[in-house]
Amino acid sequence: MPAPATPATSPDDESQPPRDVLLAVRSAAALHRLLDLLPVFDGDARVRCRFTLVPGSAFDADALSAVVSSGARCLSWPEAASRRHDLILTANPKGELAALRGPKVLLPHGAGFNKALADEGSPHLPSGLDPAFLLTEDARPIAALHALAHPDQVARLAAHCPPAEAAALVAGDPTLDRILLSLDRREAFRRALGTGSRRLVVLSSTWGPESLLTRHPGLPARLAARLPHDAYQLALVVHPNEYSRTGSFELARRLRPALDAGLVLAGPFEEWAALLVAGDTVVTDHGSTALYAAALDRPVVAVCDGGGELVPGSPMARLLAAAPRLDPSGDDAAAVLTAPAPPGPGTRRFAEAAFALPGEALATLGPELYALLGLVPPARPARPRPLTALPAAPRTPAAFAVLVRRAESNGEDPDTVTIDRLPPWTDRPYHHLAAEYGRAGIRQAQSAALLYRRATGAAAAPDAWHHEDRTAADWLDEALADHLGCRTAAVVLSPTRCLVRRLDGDPFTVLIEPHRAAGRVRRTDPAAVLSAVHARLGTGPAPDGPLTCRIDGTPYRAHLTMATEADLGQLV
Repeated sequence: MPAPATPATSPDDESQPPRDVLLAVRSAAALHRLLDLLPVFDGDARVRCRFTLVPGSAFDADALSAVVSSGARCLSWPEAASRRHDLILTANPKGELAALRGPKVLLPHGAGFNKALADEGSPHLPSGLDPAFLLTEDARPIAALHALAHPDQVARLAAHCPPAEAAALVAGDPTLDRILLSLDRREAFRRALGTGSRRLVVLSSTWGPESLLTRHPGLPARLAARLPHDAYQLALVVHPNEYSRTGSFELARRLRPALDAGLVLAGPFEEWAALLVAGDTVVTDHGSTALYAAALDRPVVAVCDGGGELVPGSPMARLLAAAPRLDPSGDDAAAVLTAPAPPGPGTRRFAEAAFALPGEALATLGPELYALLGLVPPARPARPRPLTALPAAPRTPAAFAVLVRRAESNGEDPDTVTIDRLPPWTDRPYHHLAAEYGRAGIRQAQSAALLYRRATGAAAAPDAWHHEDRTAADWLDEALADHLGCRTAAVVLSPTRCLVRRLDGDPFTVLIEPHRAAGRVRRTDPAAVLSAVHARLGTGPAPDGPLTCRIDGTPYRAHLTMATEADLGQLV
């Protein structure tokens, strides 16, 4: 390791000008890697961080946008190349890095080296270990420090690019450390996402021709059409390069059916990591996200094999070889996603071959970076920042195709109804369509056998008083009269109370009990219970006792009573 060019100065020495740290970025993915490292300099006025965009990347537009949106100072490439920097940090060795003057520190931009790209560098060599990018024209290493996450990566670096081994350091992974630090936020993340007791299935797509979204672009929608909404929540993690290549508008357009069915779409920075913390299962291709999921011992299900891009014998190749397979048609999704884990060690063992020194990346790298800067590190140890960003909670779908199963055939209580709710465009046969008034389109509202709305509270803003209110009873009458397919109309008054009227009957109140077990209280969407009520009332008069609504295997008791004047008169 080269000696610092200037004498080391202590944190209390303010006589020296600040050291310039340049973050050289080629893509948004590389930028995010560097941002996870920057807490090593938190609170130190002796260090000044600036960014520049290394030309030549197909994904540089989003990288520049991400830098600008962060509020960081950005140097133009000519300006960055015209001066010497005290330290240059980069997470991608490609491009015109040789034009930048100053000691360079290279970090991986993924979980190891599991992918080989045939259209750049040396064919069949793992991306990130290619001498074509790691050495200068005179065969010297480009990096003064090559930070790696595991000793095996050092051995692979030595095998593919021997001159670079001398600069290698096993330092762990700053991104993994942020994820591990945030594990205690799982419950808060799930609450913010509205997951509840559902199984959160995270789909992960890398970029390129072998990615999940390229190979199986309809998979999110197919899974949404087969996995009941009240049992599963779907989320999608998309590689930042795919965001850059496709654009967020076009990506959302392609995913619109799945998004309308409740799919959570992660943004390209730390939202993906929060989904891993919150998630229960990861369905993946050969992208790095799968190894981060394995580091949390999450079950991993493979839907793509990586084709010629996957490096044989790599940690990712071993993980995918051992993972259960999901049929891209989605027909076996429920069985695969709920299958018990095989006996023995979980998926973490595959991540242990990719990540070393968990929790120690900043503590390991900090002294090395400060030595290159010629500064004495602060006495306060650097700590990673916990994850804070979450995807926006999805909107509840505005309409459902409802599958109904009655219990008489199983010898159970005839007043037990099992409900599965799927998107209206599912190819499975269903009992009735349920639509939310004011959110579903007019065709769905007119076709729905069950039409419901959710009551709203009084608005506080003075401008909002200039409107006409109606009572819940009036709205029930109008809904049944104005919508040809409507057989049951309902108003959700609260999470535990609804007002319901059949086309040929009087209104009544439905009181919903939460499910209590093992010290936990579980609630469900009242609209799901309304579908059970609608199905039961379609076969005869209201039950004498409580109606049991089984939703995601959980029984909820619904009590049907005569409607009260207070419920009838509530404003909606």
